[in-house]
Amino acid sequence: MGSYSVGEALKHLLEQSQWKPKIHELRMRDEWETIVGKTISKYTRNINITQKVLTIYTDVGPLKQELQLGKEQLKQRINEYFEDRVVEEIIIK
Repeated sequence: MGSYSVGEALKHLLEQSQWKPKIHELRMRDEWETIVGKTISKYTRNINITQKVLTIYTDVGPLKQELQLGKEQLKQRINEYFEDRVVEEIIIK
C-alpha cells in the first residue's frame, strides 16, 4: 500500500464521491467576483452549476448580450481558474 499526502487523499476522495460538483458550485459563488470582475459580478444576481452547465441570471439587457457573445471566453476562463473542466455549457437568463 502506497502512502498519500493529505492533499492527495482529499483529491482522491473528491474524485470518487459526488461532492466535487457541489464544491465547485460553492467555490464559484464565493469567488465569482475574482473570476469575472467587479462589474459583471455586481449585475449578476445568481449563478448555478448543474451537470457542468452554468446558468447565470441577470436583469441587465446589455450584460446579457455581452455574456452571450463571450460565452466561450468565459467558459475557458472558469475552467482555467479551477484547473478542471467545471463548465461545458453556459446559459444566460
